[in-house]
Amino acid sequence: MEKIASFTVNHLDLLPGIYVSRLDTCGEETLTTFDLRFTRPNLEPVMDTAAVHALEHLGATFLRNHPVWKDRTIYFGPMGCRTGFYVIFKGNLQPRDIAPLLGELCDFVRDFSGEIPGASARDCGNYLDMNLSMAQYYAAKFRREVLDCLSDRNTVYPQ
Repeated sequence: MEKIASFTVNHLDLLPGIYVSRLDTCGEETLTTFDLRFTRPNLEPVMDTAAVHALEHLGATFLRNHPVWKDRTIYFGPMGCRTGFYVIFKGNLQPRDIAPLLGELCDFVRDFSGEIPGASARDCGNYLDMNLSMAQYYAAKFRREVLDCLSDRNTVYPQ
C-alpha cells in the first residue's frame, strides 16, 4: 500500500503551526484541510484526551456559530496522535487566511467559562472526559507559539 500524504510529513522537524494538509475538490468546491499542530511531535508530551475533548467541543461550537465562517466550516476534530487538530473549510485557503479566525477561536476557548457545550450524557458519548483548564492552556499556548509569530517556519511543512 502507498503511504497516505499525512504519513509523508517530516514529523522530526515539524513545529507547532498551521499547515495545509490537503486540497480536495468536491464538485465545484475546493476543500482545504489544515493541520493545526498544537504540540511538537515526538518531543513535547501529547495533549491529554480530556483537554483534546474539551477543545474539540468548544472549537467545533465556535466555528459552526461564527457569523462569517459557519457556512464554510466542514469539520473540526482531533488528530489520533493528540498533537493537534484537523479543520476543513470550503475554499482554496492558506494558513494566513484563517489565522485571524484561529485567534478568535483561541481567545474564545481561553476566556470560556460555564458548561462546555454538549458536555452531557444525552449529547456526548464520553461527557465526563473534559478538562476545560487544560483546553484553555493549549489554546493560549497555540496563540502564543503559533499565531503571534506566524512565519514560513510554522506554516510550511518541513522537507
